[in-house]
Amino acid sequence: MADAHEYVLGTHDAELTRLGLQHRLWSELTFSCWDRCGIRTGSTVLDVGSGPGYTAFDLIPLVGPSGRVIAVDESERFIEYVKSRAVALGVENIEAHVQDVQELKVPAHSVDVAYARWVLCFVPKPEAVIAGVVRALKPGGRFAVQDYINWAALTLSPASDAFLRVIPSVGKSWRMHGGDPSIGQRLPALMAAAGLEVEEIRPLQRIARPGDPLWDWPTSFFNNFIPMLVEQGLVAQEDWRALQKEWAERTQDPNAVFWTPSMVEIIARKPS
Repeated sequence: MADAHEYVLGTHDAELTRLGLQHRLWSELTFSCWDRCGIRTGSTVLDVGSGPGYTAFDLIPLVGPSGRVIAVDESERFIEYVKSRAVALGVENIEAHVQDVQELKVPAHSVDVAYARWVLCFVPKPEAVIAGVVRALKPGGRFAVQDYINWAALTLSPASDAFLRVIPSVGKSWRMHGGDPSIGQRLPALMAAAGLEVEEIRPLQRIARPGDPLWDWPTSFFNNFIPMLVEQGLVAQEDWRALQKEWAERTQDPNAVFWTPSMVEIIARKPS
């Protein structure tokens, strides 16, 4: 059954698997960010747009038994997944709530660190998310965001005509749902306007070659999402077939290279 509040990429089983893969592939950069945010034993961390909770469960060992993780997502299916996994693992210090992240209902001044990865690019009102986070943060608390600064900058070499035809439709789909695949360009100003002090801005850029684990990231994304765009009439079926053929060829080419979309990591602090 489709979730009543599916985000643009869906909440089906294949997407659960893809999100798990994605989290593992980007976990090194994520843990580094958390360390610089000061997440420690006893911290209360808000996972904004938690999805099925892969991030939330990685945070649990960092905050320890005296800490707490609050997972918030608008998908009832994802939140039920978090709750059931918490029961199965015997994790008692994780909360999971169905909420629109643009209307956060987290108690004021209750959170040490808030984290959002690939969330603000999908919402129509990122400024509302930031405002809700600011209310939830304790004085001196931090909000860390990892998101796209230019999703369309992803690049495949050798060049693929089908790739160049299909990729613009992905960004178009996000914008049709109110998102912004270049949200990172606006985030420093939005954070400052909400009263946060931007402490760090770092570029996040990676390269994958055939055989690298990271090569599976775009592969799984294309296989999950492009058929949805075909159904919506945003991508021609023949272009999808051509992309599958050309991607398979690049996967067998030892000289092929995939540049990930341009991303930014921003850590901002609520004044004491």
